[in-house]
Amino acid sequence: MTKAGKIFLVGIGPGSHEHMTFRARQAIEEADVVIGYSTYIKLVADLLDGKEVIRKGMTEELDRSIEAYEHAKQGKTVALVSSGDIGVYGMAGPTYELLLDSGWTPDSPIQVEVVPGSTALSSCASLVGAPLTHDFCSISLSDLLTPWPVIARRLESAARGDFVVALYNPKSGRRTRHIVEAQKILLRHRSPETPVAIVKSGYRALQNIQIVKLAEMADCDIGMLTTVLVGNSSTFAREGLMVTPRGYSNKYDTLTGETLTGEQAGRSLSMGLEGWKACVRRHLRDTPSASLPDAARYFVRPLGEILEAVSEAGPNDKAGEFEVRAVLPDQLHSVLAAAQNWGALRAVVCAEGGSVAELFIQGADLQLQDERINIVNAHFHLHLDWRQAHQVWFVSRGDRVHGIQILDRQGAPLLNLWLVAQAGAFDTNAMTRYYNDRMRIACPSPQDMNND
Repeated sequence: MTKAGKIFLVGIGPGSHEHMTFRARQAIEEADVVIGYSTYIKLVADLLDGKEVIRKGMTEELDRSIEAYEHAKQGKTVALVSSGDIGVYGMAGPTYELLLDSGWTPDSPIQVEVVPGSTALSSCASLVGAPLTHDFCSISLSDLLTPWPVIARRLESAARGDFVVALYNPKSGRRTRHIVEAQKILLRHRSPETPVAIVKSGYRALQNIQIVKLAEMADCDIGMLTTVLVGNSSTFAREGLMVTPRGYSNKYDTLTGETLTGEQAGRSLSMGLEGWKACVRRHLRDTPSASLPDAARYFVRPLGEILEAVSEAGPNDKAGEFEVRAVLPDQLHSVLAAAQNWGALRAVVCAEGGSVAELFIQGADLQLQDERINIVNAHFHLHLDWRQAHQVWFVSRGDRVHGIQILDRQGAPLLNLWLVAQAGAFDTNAMTRYYNDRMRIACPSPQDMNND
């Protein structure tokens, strides 16, 4: 009987033997057949005596997987090698896809073992200091298999999220513009002074390291053997090193180790998940001139999260003059019917792209029909897609502002409806109806529950 074969999926690390794991060496030693991209085969050439070696080209990844499976079905032990970690932009993914599509399962006679290795981003990071000490992500700029709009969207999200970004496959002989476009996207959200590490052939014979500014990144010597590490807003470069702080300075004096005022060792920051809401309320108390959109910009969070933080205000933790209550989820349609009875209103309509229109209307001008909000009178017809509405909030600011804010799923405003004061005073009947509707269709505030 033919013995069952085995496939080792081996990450050989950056290429130098001292950075290859013991298990990777062991797997190659046990293998009858070693398969890989020709450049990777060269990196382990001195470990291949007496073995069948199959070299493949750059775009022949699926051929490598097919070869590995075919030889394993013949009872051979196969080592399919890849630089870095074989599970990170490596051959583990396509090989598992092929195996599973062919009917293989983990219970099949052919065994598969993934041997992890040091990734390019971690090995390159080690050469320039500590740029990955906080949250980071990796994005490949190769559009051979991934549409560019998907890549651009991921770059945009990473930049907005203030991640340290590792760029794989940043440039090739044919793909020369991708790194330039990536730089443009990153510069929309990052300072031109942001440190960038450019590491070519890390831990190999032609190793080259540059630490530059984001504004200079696209002009540097970059190729397919290069990994680019773009810092976040706190990353700094000093003495030839690139470092991203972990955040200890938010809690401790970094020279003495003493805990900062208001913080506790081993506890969440005062600006942690729960504490940051109190910080929002304190900011609005300490900055009486700030509006709710001002607070959203200050904390760089969606308006919906600011409204939620304000809605949790209690008698001893007020949010300045603001009082906010969320409309109950099953009452979203009811709020428009209620607003029809509030008399004169100022409608603030927010469109895509940031444009804003302010219209003076009567509550009776509002209609909800076929999932559209229709604002219709003698002067204009305006239609909004009600299906975009996700949250509705009653908002008051002292005795000066009363109304509702309608937000989308991202917590951004769609439509605001504010009661209009005449001669410096609100209509008494309109205010009575507004307060009654708020009590009827909005969640009670913490203060209301304390009073109960």
